[in-house]
Amino acid sequence: QVQLVESGGGSVQAGGSLRLSCAASTYSVSSIHMAWFRQVPGKEREGVASISPGGSSIDYADSVKGRFTISRDNAKRTVYLQMNSLKSEDTDMYYCAASRLGAWVRTPLRPYEYNYWGQGTQVTVSS
Repeated sequence: QVQLVESGGGSVQAGGSLRLSCAASTYSVSSIHMAWFRQVPGKEREGVASISPGGSSIDYADSVKGRFTISRDNAKRTVYLQMNSLKSEDTDMYYCAASRLGAWVRTPLRPYEYNYWGQGTQVTVSS
């Protein structure tokens, strides 16, 4: 079982930045694909960014390319999402997700690829 705890959300004005963190409570994350999703009530959970276990493969949603950067520190068992040039439409609850140990993730921005989820952290961008 992997427990994920997000932090770093908050309120910011449009054009500002936030950095989200996700700490995993497992012994090692070096074989786990990790990702960030976002969702507002009543809408489908949207994949924002994903990163492979070693960090060599990264995917972004078109809506965040050039503005968001995902990274990971396996020694700290933590994944990050740096969000710059925030827009009001980025307002959402953001969730961290982790795959099963050693899983081959074929579609890294789809929720069904992930078995473990954090509780979410709210990001609010005011215009």
